Amino acid sequence: MQAGKLYLCATPIGNLEDMTYRAVRLLKEAALIAAEDTRHTRKLLTHFDIHTPLTSYHEHIKDTRGPELIERLLNGEDVAVVSDAGLPGISDPGSHLVRLALDAGLTVVPVPGANAALTALVAAGLDTTAFTFAGFLPKTGKKRRAFIRALADYQTTLVLYESPHRLKATLAELLDELGDRPAVAARELTKKFEEFIRGTLKSLQQHFSENQPRGEFTLVINGNDNENAEPLADAELPPLEQAVAALVSAGYDKKTAIREVAASRAVPRREVYQAVIGKEL
Repeated sequence: MQAGKLYLCATPIGNLEDMTYRAVRLLKEAALIAAEDTRHTRKLLTHFDIHTPLTSYHEHIKDTRGPELIERLLNGEDVAVVSDAGLPGISDPGSHLVRLALDAGLTVVPVPGANAALTALVAAGLDTTAFTFAGFLPKTGKKRRAFIRALADYQTTLVLYESPHRLKATLAELLDELGDRPAVAARELTKKFEEFIRGTLKSLQQHFSENQPRGEFTLVINGNDNENAEPLADAELPPLEQAVAALVSAGYDKKTAIREVAASRAVPRREVYQAVIGKEL
């Protein structure tokens, strides 16, 4: 029996016209659609007249539902995965299912489309030559602070997500750790009230002290391009293993976290790897 394929189908981040013809076709042809929020996705399916069976697949059930989906794939059924908005696998449990599928020798097919991070980046007006996607910051204070400190030396443009009720606190923390630098807050991307607030971290903080944040935000922040800035002393930086742990807690896999920390500290990956492994032993 030929195994099925796992399709990662991008969905609109706001404007339904951003749905691709290919994604609509594959969602209709799949045996099953695994959705982060079935109520939200059902509205999308109704709009495009898609009647494929729907099942939940989110963070709290991924460990049990994931193997069930793999079994269906192994039995020859095609499964499509969608998130609430944008590409599945970006800051959501879709990445967990991809790893399960690859471990089982299955074929994973990306079906590209809208993505909030790239949509904000290309219109922000900051450098797009290289960028670092940081996703959502850790929620707890200690991990959060260490994560932001780890980003301070990155020379690439930074892109991250934030909710409206945490935006003010986040801007204050970013300003404190990164210093004032060019930044853009993009909200309600592709929707009726889409808005780009351009300036610096300090001016954004001032803007949102006077205007209540509304909608989901993507922040785009200039990298550390101050060649004359004094580098932080080693004693001021979190230990290598803590920097890696902060990135892992934010959703990076360990290998990627080690690579990012090595690049930001300008040290060999092996040195970071040995620091992490030594701490785990």
